[in-house]
Amino acid sequence: MHEATHDDHERAVFRRHGAEGVLLLGGGAAILLQLADPRVARGVARHSAFRERPLDRLIGTLDYVYAIGFGSEHVAAEAVRTVNRRHAPVRGDADDEHPAYTAFDADAQRWVASTLLAVALELHERIDGPLPEETADTIVRGYAPLGSRLQASGEAWPATRAEFDAWWNERLAALAVGDDARTVARSLLSETSGLPVGAGLLLPLVRLVTAALLPEPVRAAYGFRWTPRVERVANGWLDAIGVVWPLLPRVIRHAPMRISLRRAERQSRYSGNGPRGR
Repeated sequence: MHEATHDDHERAVFRRHGAEGVLLLGGGAAILLQLADPRVARGVARHSAFRERPLDRLIGTLDYVYAIGFGSEHVAAEAVRTVNRRHAPVRGDADDEHPAYTAFDADAQRWVASTLLAVALELHERIDGPLPEETADTIVRGYAPLGSRLQASGEAWPATRAEFDAWWNERLAALAVGDDARTVARSLLSETSGLPVGAGLLLPLVRLVTAALLPEPVRAAYGFRWTPRVERVANGWLDAIGVVWPLLPRVIRHAPMRISLRRAERQSRYSGNGPRGR
């Protein structure tokens, strides 16, 4: 009984954090961090249509995260099956300039999950102030299933914020932003990308927040122009969001999660693997 109560508490803490739609502001930074691993960048560059559909990876990741963190077991299981189907053809041999890669690489999956966590923690604390140690530790553990439901072992996932920060800093030092990563980043953040009509108006703000959330060496490697004035503007935006966001009704703050879950539930219902019913 005590173990169940503890698990319920941890799940509730994670969901209070993860349900906030403001975390989507970190999507660009998370993707660019993922691409800073040459294995991930090569797979994305060769097997996705970022220029034609730049939001596909973001939406796909979003749906998977919400399904695992908030969905029923059959919704989560269908999300895992969907990701595994998409990952199956993503593989390639090494050559003189690029490493071998496969989307089933457990370490690469762990890296992708860690970027979501690192950016979410950074954004959460930029907007809402420092997290208590116990809360931060719980959130760290809450992200573990994003990798462990695929091929990454949950045993290798840090159990505390301190453990995660140490591991994260070590991994940051080994990143290498290459041509594949820069090409995909330009497709994602350029006005010439295949964004929906009107979405391009938000790109200056998206680029600004993305740059603000990246570690300085990664930001420089992508070629972002970062001056004291740009930093002040970015901090001003984040401060303003931090003031306004808590004032919004929960139905608005949690809207992205609810929309994504409805999409995942429909997919599960019609996949043939979920429970039947109206």
